Amino acid sequence: MSETIKNYVNICIKKGNQILLLDRQHDDFKGWIQPGGKVDFPESFFQAAVREVKEETGLTVRNLQLKGISGFTNPIGKERHVYYDFLCEDFEGEILTTSPEGTPKWWSIDQLDQLEMQEDIRSRLPLYWRKGSFERIHYWDEENRCVYHTEESLYD
Repeated sequence: MSETIKNYVNICIKKGNQILLLDRQHDDFKGWIQPGGKVDFPESFFQAAVREVKEETGLTVRNLQLKGISGFTNPIGKERHVYYDFLCEDFEGEILTTSPEGTPKWWSIDQLDQLEMQEDIRSRLPLYWRKGSFERIHYWDEENRCVYHTEESLYD
């Protein structure tokens, strides 16, 4: 059985001490999330990030910084979900009032601990605005449907 790899992008849009998040209220991943989604073959990862931000927020992003790689690896199922994590501090346009992925809203970084969001997102967000890059991989236990190990590396 060969390995299956699925590619995604996550984009942290930062304006001073605020970041733009979406209030996602559908499927099993409810809560505040950053813009992002699947990379459509054969588009590049940067093209996917630009497209996803435009679709989900209405903003046009420039000067994306690739900050890290994160994801989930399922050794038993031989599948890997790879997330290319971008920081964007250069953009133009007005945010949408509604979006299929969730209503976009600016939040102060100081308020993030008060928001309903997945713990993986909450703990990953500060990695975007630190100096350097990161790699963060969760290993998935297929039988128990949970993460059994996480490896994180920070690079300056």
